[in-house]
Amino acid sequence: MNDLAIKEVAEQSGIAAGTLRMWEQRYSFPKPKRSSNGYRSYSAEDVETLRRVQAYRHRGLSIASAIERAIEDGSHSDRPSLYAAVASASHDVRPQILCKSTLMALSRAIEHETLASASAPVLIGAFQHESFYRAVEPRYRQLAKQADAAVVFADFDAERSPKGGPVEIPLAPEDALGNEWAVVVDAPGYSVCLLAWEQPGVTEPGAAADGDRQFEAIWTLDPLAARRAAQVAARLVARTDPTLGAELDQLLLDRPLAVNDSAPALTALTNRVVAYLEAA
Repeated sequence: MNDLAIKEVAEQSGIAAGTLRMWEQRYSFPKPKRSSNGYRSYSAEDVETLRRVQAYRHRGLSIASAIERAIEDGSHSDRPSLYAAVASASHDVRPQILCKSTLMALSRAIEHETLASASAPVLIGAFQHESFYRAVEPRYRQLAKQADAAVVFADFDAERSPKGGPVEIPLAPEDALGNEWAVVVDAPGYSVCLLAWEQPGVTEPGAAADGDRQFEAIWTLDPLAARRAAQVAARLVARTDPTLGAELDQLLLDRPLAVNDSAPALTALTNRVVAYLEAA
């Protein structure tokens, strides 16, 4: 819905009308339209951007930085970031700087726990480079056999639907997801997502080992977070394969969210993570 009054925007975004006026004056944000009588008029997109600002503020960003990140997230709607979609919508997730070797242990734990515990999941993986996916392809073929849908993203040269394996969706160099790491599982009884992005300048200069590369990462068993990440992935799939994207989106709409009783799943997953880290 468009043409929202400032009172409605304040109610929907949780930001006081006075604060909105102050931000507009100080940061030139938001930028409402003005009616002939001078009243401000906002759009639904404005509300979504303001909600992202609030989420970033809860994560500790300054107002100026939160506004910049929220606007940037919205400007790449045709090349969305899974990481930003979850990080900007949830107040509960807290990012950590993790090296690639730790992300690999987390990913392996999630994948093996999915094989053990998840029934008919929707599975999403993002690998940056095709070579990274090929190294774990046998495990993802196993996962695809028990999945309702399985999709992987990397810099593939073309879309492929190999028999018995996940659908392979190519990423362009300018795609935000091309700089990210993702493992998303959305199943009726189990959900988890691990999302990370490799920040320029975060990896220590001169670090030779690939396992030392550093990422800003979040991981959570929140069913809503996993569902949001999967829905954003469906949008990305639709860009390459509209039919498959629509099917994936409908599959997500039709399935119930996982029961949000994370303690047993968290215990099992943590035990696996510790075991894999010890073995590294």
